[in-house]
Amino acid sequence: MRMKAVQVAKPNAALEVVERDLPDVKPRHVRIKVQACGICHSDVFTVAGLFPGIQYPRVPGHEVVGIIDAVGEDVPDWKEGMRVGVGWHGGHCGHCSSCRRGDFVTCVRGQVSGIAYDGGYAEYMVAPYEALAAVPDDLKAEDAAPLLCAGITTFNALRHSGARPGDLVAVLGIGGLGHLGVQYAVKMGFKTVAIARGADKGPLAKKLGAHLYIDSTAQDPAGELMKLGGAKVILATVTDAKTMSAVAPGLGINGKLLVVGASPDPIEVSPMLLIGGRRSIAGWPSGTAMDSEDTLRFSVLSNVRLMIETFPLAQAAEGYERMMSGKARFRVVLVP
Repeated sequence: MRMKAVQVAKPNAALEVVERDLPDVKPRHVRIKVQACGICHSDVFTVAGLFPGIQYPRVPGHEVVGIIDAVGEDVPDWKEGMRVGVGWHGGHCGHCSSCRRGDFVTCVRGQVSGIAYDGGYAEYMVAPYEALAAVPDDLKAEDAAPLLCAGITTFNALRHSGARPGDLVAVLGIGGLGHLGVQYAVKMGFKTVAIARGADKGPLAKKLGAHLYIDSTAQDPAGELMKLGGAKVILATVTDAKTMSAVAPGLGINGKLLVVGASPDPIEVSPMLLIGGRRSIAGWPSGTAMDSEDTLRFSVLSNVRLMIETFPLAQAAEGYERMMSGKARFRVVLVP
């Protein structure tokens, strides 16, 4: 039996639609008939060859929702016909020190779908069973898929941030990650401030539930946050380190700049700012399959919803370029 897939033949090559044999199911793995796969900015690691050890050709995709089509040997619990998702965390070794601590996200032998093995830009894919998350029936596949990376990253970061209901939490950027971060922050009971560029983002911020909006082109975000008493947490979803640096002085006592937007540039913050207010800077890297299930359940219960654009599998290259251009509102999803 044959299937269609979208692969990258080598680093920086174009995404191309190809036909392949249906992948065989290995022990401790399942085969998934893909219903939807989000196109994430992190797919650039595969497309541009920025992650060490990628074997090409490779099929990208780590925001996958589908139905289990076949089950390999030694797979507990999961059965054919079950609806599952696979996120950024696509498996772990089970033996290194991180795994022994239960910290699978930082496992040194951790696998990423679409990087360590072929991902969801295809009609079918194979994944290790420990990567699987149950997907609620209440969510459409295309709505659930991006929650397995963009959703889990912002949800997990906020719930582990140390902020409590009533605390002032700012979300820097209201794009693909930020528009979810604002919703999660509001639903968790935080006094939520959205920060972005331009007055035109204000109505969107209010629609997402933000209590206040700061236009960084017309106001000093750090100064405005200090007028409110200083932020307990600033969730930085933008990918510009200078923007993160500029807003850090808006942290209150014991405040934390929590970074989920990946930038290769350094964040510059005065040591006196950190010492004087016991302030800190930290990052958050997504989560495990169980964290994905928590994210999906919370999203259903609190009515957190994505803003997405969908593309057929044959137009994966156009969807990827749309995402990379920053013009998408706000996540792009492939629907085979």
